[in-house]
Order: sequence, then C-alpha cells, then structure tokens
Amino acid sequence: MDASRVAAAPAAPAALHPRTRVAIVGAGGVGGYFAGALAVAGHHVQVLARGPHLAAMRVSGGLQIAEPGGERRVIDVGATDDAAALTGADIVVVAVKSYSVAEVAPVLRTLAEHGSVVVPLLNGVGIDERLAALGVNRAAIVGGLTYISAARTAPGVVERFSTFKRITVGEFGAAVSPRVEHIAATFRDAGVEATVTDAIDVELWRKFAFIASLAAVCSLARRPVGAVRAAPLGRVVVERAVREVVAVGQASGVALADTVVADTMRTFDALSPDAKPSLLLDVERGGPTELDALSGTVARLGRTFGVDTPVHDTAVAALSGL
Repeated sequence: MDASRVAAAPAAPAALHPRTRVAIVGAGGVGGYFAGALAVAGHHVQVLARGPHLAAMRVSGGLQIAEPGGERRVIDVGATDDAAALTGADIVVVAVKSYSVAEVAPVLRTLAEHGSVVVPLLNGVGIDERLAALGVNRAAIVGGLTYISAARTAPGVVERFSTFKRITVGEFGAAVSPRVEHIAATFRDAGVEATVTDAIDVELWRKFAFIASLAAVCSLARRPVGAVRAAPLGRVVVERAVREVVAVGQASGVALADTVVADTMRTFDALSPDAKPSLLLDVERGGPTELDALSGTVARLGRTFGVDTPVHDTAVAALSGL
C-alpha cells in the first residue's frame, strides 16, 4: 500500500479507549472471527445470528474460534436473533454476503438512526451507495475493507486460515476523522492490524481488482489458485482480468495507479496453492454467489464507460446460470 495514503493511526493507551459497543451483522467467517477477537479484548459485542449457527452457540455458551496453529476456544459473543438488542451500538460491522445486503438493510437503517456508525466489510465497490439507496443514512456509513481468510466451518464454529488479519477504514470523500481513528483503535485492541486512510475509494478498488479477478478465473476453471497458476495461460488470464478492473476503475474516476496490476499479481503469486476464493466455494456448494457484485459490476461499469472487459464478461455469461 502507498504509505503516503494509508497509515496506522497512532497507538494510544488502553485507558483512552473505553469499552466500545460493537454490533456484528453477519456471523459467518469474517463477522464471527472479529466478534470473538473484540469480545476477548473486553469490548461489548452483540452478534446477529439465526438458525443452527445461533442454536449451536447457545448450547456451547458461545462461538468456537479456531486459530491457525490449532488453538481453539469458545467465546461469548452475545449471539441473538433479536435485532433490537443491537440498538445503542457505537459501531455496526456489516459482514454479510453482498446478496444479503437488502435483507439486513432495515436493521442497519434503524441502528444508524440511533447513532451507530455503519462499517461494511463486504466484497465489491459502491456499497455506500447501495446502502444509502436502501435507506441507510449516508452520513452514518464509513468505508471499510478487510484482508483475512476465515470461514464458518460448522454451526457455532469459525476458523481463521490466514496468518494475517487486517482492516482499513476511512471516510468517503473526506479526511481522516475521529470516528475512523476510534474504529481502528478498537480493532487494534483486539489484535487486528487496523489502519486508516484518506483515500478509501482507492483502497476498495485495489482490493476489488484482486478479489474480483481471482474469483472470476478460479470459478471459471473450478480450480484453486495453484491449479490456475500452473495451467497454460492461467496467470495471463488472471492478469488480464486485473487490468480490466483497473481500467474500469480509472475510467470511473478512481485514482488507481498503474502499479496496482503488478502489486495484485505479486499477491496472487504469494497465495497458498490450495486457496479458493469465496465465489468458487459458493459455486461448489451450489448456493447463491456474489458474482453480480464482482464480475457483474466490472462488466456493467465497463459498458457504461466504454471499457472492454472480456474476462469478466465471460465469467458473468458462464456462471450466472448456476
């Protein structure tokens, strides 16, 4: 990342950061993991959950978190299916899949009306506009993204696979504010590498270039990262997909540097051969996918701005009927 654009907020003694009330909407891998980390750090956490996942947490007394290396522990994350229990949260972390945003929008709208800051940690771009269109107070929304590999592996169980756990937050179209500094400090209390930025749109598109391209090619191939890298022209097609996203972002007015392509490919080359993007996992399960929020967005914006996006067009054509 460009150190001039993204920097860690200065660390402060714990006494300067009183216990924060955090609501987690979306208790899967990302939301569940961060809920556990924040609860262990002493923050007041409430997780909105349902079905077998909620039932398992109630039976075991909390969410079982598995860390890389084998450590496991059960953490009380205040799991509930009552959205009213989240009222009064200082921060609301939104960690649902993109196709579930409309479903949780009424909850987010109510929480924002009661003063909560809404922090989406979703794949894709334009989530602030989408939430605002669904009635969530635009002023309550800050930009957020995370780099972590975590999944709900069974009801009541979340496992982190990556050694890293990073979050970046920032105001849309504004300088760094006290509230994003506070959000970052809260996550740092929980052992997360948390940074703030004055260019959150750029950071969201940088991640989008990576996740959308990796998802498209791996899902088309029905293969993990290592198999795609080893395939004839596999890496070439991934790079073409990344270039499409960067070109679309630049055409839409985002100040993406051309170096994003090389940076993204270095990240791709460093991934574990067994790594699978979440889109591929959803395709394999036969359930709903985030295709529309990923390659679908690239293809739509490409047509809007006159940018050719053949790799992402192919992904939409081949995968949308699944």
